[in-house]
Amino acid sequence: MVITRIGSQPSVKGQEDWFTGVVRIDPLFQANDARRGAASAVTFEPGARTAWHTHPLGQTLIVTAGCGLVQREGGSIEEIHPGDVVWFEPDEKHWHGATPTTAMTHIAIQENMNGKVVDWM
Repeated sequence: MVITRIGSQPSVKGQEDWFTGVVRIDPLFQANDARRGAASAVTFEPGARTAWHTHPLGQTLIVTAGCGLVQREGGSIEEIHPGDVVWFEPDEKHWHGATPTTAMTHIAIQENMNGKVVDWM
């Protein structure tokens, strides 16, 4: 058993190449020899969002606070709220973030495939 204590992993700022606006990433757990999944709590300030991207094994988002937006390529922009769970299929091009006026936090869960969890556009 491993307990990772809150605050034991530092928050990081979302990289400008991959995010628009102010984004904070709080790592929750990483993939390892026994676990393929990784997760982070990601907070988007109003108007902030990801760049278009894909995940080789898909991605699950669990909205925990605020109000956000998600879109898959060719689809409409959807509003998401606390308690909503979003699943993006493997290699499905998409983005996600806050609404223009409201911050949003979600837990992002993705699996590692050959050392990769995301492909940024």
